[in-house]
Amino acid sequence: MKVDILASGSSGNCIALTTNETTILIDAGIAKTKIEKRLLEVGITPNNVKAIFVTHAHSDHIKGLPLANKYKIPVYAGEREWKNITTVEDELIRPIGVGGIFGCGQFIVSHFNVHHDAIDPRGYVVWNLDNFKVSICLDTGLVDKSMLNAMRHSDIYIIEANHEPRMVAASDYPNSVKARILSHVGHLSNEQTAKALRELVVGKGERIYLTHLSSKNNLPTLAEMTVKRELLKKGYQAGNHYELEVV
Repeated sequence: MKVDILASGSSGNCIALTTNETTILIDAGIAKTKIEKRLLEVGITPNNVKAIFVTHAHSDHIKGLPLANKYKIPVYAGEREWKNITTVEDELIRPIGVGGIFGCGQFIVSHFNVHHDAIDPRGYVVWNLDNFKVSICLDTGLVDKSMLNAMRHSDIYIIEANHEPRMVAASDYPNSVKARILSHVGHLSNEQTAKALRELVVGKGERIYLTHLSSKNNLPTLAEMTVKRELLKKGYQAGNHYELEVV
């Protein structure tokens, strides 16, 4: 399975997963024209996108949803999250309720609840027909047991490593914003992400993508070293037991 992270961070998020010429997007948080351009840059024709799966309706995850209207792409999002999504034509709306597995071309997609200050936010688990598994966990303030169980045995983990708490505390953000980021419905710290990956990674050569890093409250090297240090406690070394990329 081919992974192309077209955008990551507070300015916008969009991930393309491709197998056997079928592509799905997780989020569409940059302008429609930018998504089209970046898809073409990685060799994907926009009209080959078969579905868009939205994690939640914050602007950095849905800004480019008019792409769906142009190419008649079905859009999946939590059933109640549609209250805050108004840019998708009615016939393309696919509400996700409790439970459910979706067939989408060469993909099978399931979902799990996450903890974020949105109405009905989701994470996603994607398999191809060879049972290759990808887990996507973006904005969430914590990782609970049900989330870990949903993501276990993945071949690829795409997960946020948003901030270093001490950098948030020292930032010039208003106290209300600091409290939101650090809350259980905010974003994952490097340490939270590292501990979750320690639970998940079994050293079979998994690929890990650390995403949604704050440009003000994190450093790529800090996120990378925090995860590597935690996985080393299990005897796992990058390049040998797993691959790690900070996006």
